[in-house]
Order: sequence, then C-alpha cells, then structure tokens
Amino acid sequence: MSKKKTEAIKAEKEVEKEVEKEVEKEVPQEEDVVANLKKENEELKASVAKEKDDYIRLMADFENFRRHSAEAKLELVSTASADIIKGLLPVLDDCERAMKMLTEADDKVAVEGTELIYNKLMSYLKTKGLEVIKAKDEKFDTDFHEAVAQIPVAEEDKKGLVFDVVQTGYTLSGKVIRYAKVVVGI
Repeated sequence: MSKKKTEAIKAEKEVEKEVEKEVEKEVPQEEDVVANLKKENEELKASVAKEKDDYIRLMADFENFRRHSAEAKLELVSTASADIIKGLLPVLDDCERAMKMLTEADDKVAVEGTELIYNKLMSYLKTKGLEVIKAKDEKFDTDFHEAVAQIPVAEEDKKGLVFDVVQTGYTLSGKVIRYAKVVVGI
C-alpha cells in the first residue's frame, strides 16, 4: 500500500473518531433535553389537572350557592305569605261568628252578604294552600287538634271523638298554622 492511502485511512479513522466523540457528546445533551421536556410535560399536566379540579370545585360551589339562594327566596316568600294568611284567620273567625249570629236573627240578606264575603275570602285563601282542618265527629288527633275541654258521653263509640269545635283549625300547604280547638268526648 502506498503511503498516501495509509495516511488517508488514518485521517479517515481520525475523522470518524472525532465524529463519534461529537455524537457521544450530543447524545447525552439530547437525552438531557428529552428528559427535561418530559419533566416539564408532566409538570404541565399536573398543573392542568389541578386547575381543572379547582374549576370543577368552583362550579360545584357556585351551583350550591345558587340552589341555596333559590331555597332561601322560596322560604322567604312562603314565610311572608304564611304570616299574611295567619293575620287573616281572625277575619275568617269573625265571618263564621257573624254568619252564626245572623242565622239565629233570621236576617237572610245579611246572611247572604256575609256568606258571599266569607266564601270569596276562603276560596282565595284555598288557592294559596289554606285548608280547614276537619274536626267535628273525627277521632281526636294531637297532630291537628288541641283539646280545650272534655265532656262525658254516654255512647261508647263517641268516646275519643271530637264533640264540638271551639275554634276552626287550618293547614297551609300541609303544615298546621293553627290547631283546631276542640271539645273531646270521654
């Protein structure tokens, strides 16, 4: 072999060694870059997951707040209407007493007028959820009746029944707003 070929082969081997050294230097740098990018990617994923979780919790809190606000408004309206209706109960009592007295006095025009007013008021209040508690000849029930007196009765089947109603009781949307004051047979 010639000297030039040998030198060319040596030079080529040296160039290959230098390229290999540079490649070996670049490979660890690329691996470091890839590792850093993977780490950064994981950190970003964790950050996005945390933000998403915070967002979901915030939306749930807002939904709870909205629901509680709506319930509070409804409760406020319900309480206000219940107070107004409770204030009208004495008017209903007065109408009932007036009808009873006018019936005894045989004044048919006054009875008709009073019944008309009573019926209009009662029908309006019924649309708002007011119901009369049935008491007369019903079994005494402490959930709806308040015993103000007891009266002895001869018949065994009338014991424990409401004998008379002293004051009418009412429920509003299923809740008792005034217990019926009754006389119970014993």
